[in-house]
Amino acid sequence: MRFQFPAWLGLVCVCGLVSCGSNEEDPASGPTNISLDSPDYFPTNIAMPADNPLTEEGVQLGRRLFYEKKLSSDGTISCGSCHQQQKAFSDGKQFSFGVNGSIGEMNAMSLSNLHWQTKFFWNGRASSLEEQAVQPIEDPREMNLPIHEAVSRLQADAQYPSLFKNAFGSEEITAELIGKAIAQFERTLISANSKFDAWIRNEVELTPEEQLGLELFFTHPEPKLQLRGGNCSDCHLGFLTAGDPNGFTGFHNNGLDADENLPSGLMSVTENPFDKGKFKAPGLRNIAITAPYMHDGRFETLEEVLDHYNDHIQNSSTLDVLILEASNELPDGSNAVKLHLSEEEKKAIIAFLHTLTDQQFISNPKFSDPFN
Repeated sequence: MRFQFPAWLGLVCVCGLVSCGSNEEDPASGPTNISLDSPDYFPTNIAMPADNPLTEEGVQLGRRLFYEKKLSSDGTISCGSCHQQQKAFSDGKQFSFGVNGSIGEMNAMSLSNLHWQTKFFWNGRASSLEEQAVQPIEDPREMNLPIHEAVSRLQADAQYPSLFKNAFGSEEITAELIGKAIAQFERTLISANSKFDAWIRNEVELTPEEQLGLELFFTHPEPKLQLRGGNCSDCHLGFLTAGDPNGFTGFHNNGLDADENLPSGLMSVTENPFDKGKFKAPGLRNIAITAPYMHDGRFETLEEVLDHYNDHIQNSSTLDVLILEASNELPDGSNAVKLHLSEEEKKAIIAFLHTLTDQQFISNPKFSDPFN
């Protein structure tokens, strides 16, 4: 008997491909519009930007720019240095290294299914993929290259002017067009061929342990009803297992620190003290291969992550109510915030998380480094 998803999940599973234009355009008349190839159970409520439709030429240019080391001040790193395909576009480090040995202060997020997100970076400081794409170029801890210098380098290159003309109709390169091209490529990074996806398509069965993990993942615990759950999908929603795409509602204080140690998080963007300690709930696709975890990479294993939610939540003034009210046992009069999962249940959730690994995604030649 297949697990029945909660009714709300069906609201985000509208059938149909995400359309971003026809592929019937005459190539001689300009870039060839293409459609984003997504499964029919992904949401269709996020429109493609009207000023940056997906094209074959734009995607190929964006892929090249994603791996272009000329976009760093010393020519040593690219976007792909910190977002490596074999690690689901993360890098396996707590903090990534930039040029000249500089080091960041946030863990490099995995990149997949980005079309369905509307806020980017852990603190949500970018409101579009186009904006997100160019910020690391100028960041002194990352690529440390003034954007006007990046434009000049590409303009002087023997190949890039014609590639920009093919993609955008002009050989004149601008910062805006760099962002648009990279964003087009990033939108194609769709991960939808894991065991979980095959299960959704009725192609495989999950093991009993994976099935239990799935049920726990998608269930909010209700001890009065003897309904046990892992409370995971309260923040990691739907078949995308990603944070709410509607603005800042997908940002949470998940109990990592007490008040005296809370980092700014979302508050650095909104300037609202209620947002202190809140960070983006990332998508969990390929989570088993994107360690370490959390915005600061403090947890090295999924076991440590589950232990945190189960036994080590730090109470604070902005702790998310979805965590504060989640427990598999009735209140005992203490102020402790605990999920009270058994060891068997934690192992089952981790087994389910492993079904989100998409081997095709991490080996797809369309996403690989074109310079290799």
